[in-house]
Parts: sequence; structure tokens; C-alpha cells
Amino acid sequence: MSVNRFKPHIFVLPEDRANEEIANGFIQAENINFRAIQIERIANGWGKVVEKFNEQLVPEMRKFAEGLAVLLLDFDEHEDRLNYVMSQIPEDLKDRVFVLGVFSEPEQLKRKRKMTFEEIGNSLAKDCPFKRNELWEDALLKNNETELNRLILSVKQFLFEV
Repeated sequence: MSVNRFKPHIFVLPEDRANEEIANGFIQAENINFRAIQIERIANGWGKVVEKFNEQLVPEMRKFAEGLAVLLLDFDEHEDRLNYVMSQIPEDLKDRVFVLGVFSEPEQLKRKRKMTFEEIGNSLAKDCPFKRNELWEDALLKNNETELNRLILSVKQFLFEV
């Protein structure tokens, strides 16, 4: 299903199948307006997420000012990955693009929490935007705190049904 590009919406660009399943679980949560999110096809690598974003979503976002993007990728334990990815985002779109992901890789979080990827996504959605659940506080997701705070401020009015 396509989002209405004339209303506030989010494109989610997942790195791989695991991240796509997390996004699918997120939009299935009861408190999420799933009509405002479009999950794009997987990019097959964090570098390809950046390429695909710049090639496909940048023109779309410039054409439709209501659009936001979430780049959902593995950080592979690289603390500088967020800064690098953000340096590849055009200046005029930086406030509308958010980079989120597991500090290592989703498979590690899945094993640690003994949850499916969809259960992880669903759990992450449940307590947003008013309070964080313990999953957001996990060491493998703590790296998202700054981006998550920025994202919640941008999507609170149209994404969460409370």
C-alpha cells in the first residue's frame, strides 16, 4: 500500500530482511497509523541504504514536503556510522531523515531477547511516543536515543494513535 504523499508520511528504507521484519512488526502495533508508513524494498547493505536513499528518495522528498525517511540499518558496532551516514544526506533534508538500527546487528538482539524480529518491532512501537519501554533501553538499541527523540518530535502528531 502506498502512502498519501500530500499528507505527513514516512518512508522506511531497511538494510536487510531482518530490519524489514522489524519495521513490519512496528507498523502492526495497535497504536501506529500504518497508513502513514511505507516500507521500501530492502537495500542489501548499509552502504546501499545510503545510495538508494540518495537516488530514489531524495527526489521524492524534495517533491513532497510532507515526507520523512527512516534509514534502518545495522551499525555493525561502528560508533561513527551515524555521523558518516548523516554526512551523506543533503543539507536541505537532514531534519527530515532519521538513522536508526541495532548497534551490532538485529540477529544479536533477537538472540538476546528471545523474540522474533516482528515481535521486536511491535514492542518498540508500543510505548512510543510518551514513554520508552525497556527494549529501547537495551545496550544494543541505546545508540538510537538522539535520533529517536528527534523522530518522535517529528511524527508524534500523525503516526501514533492514542
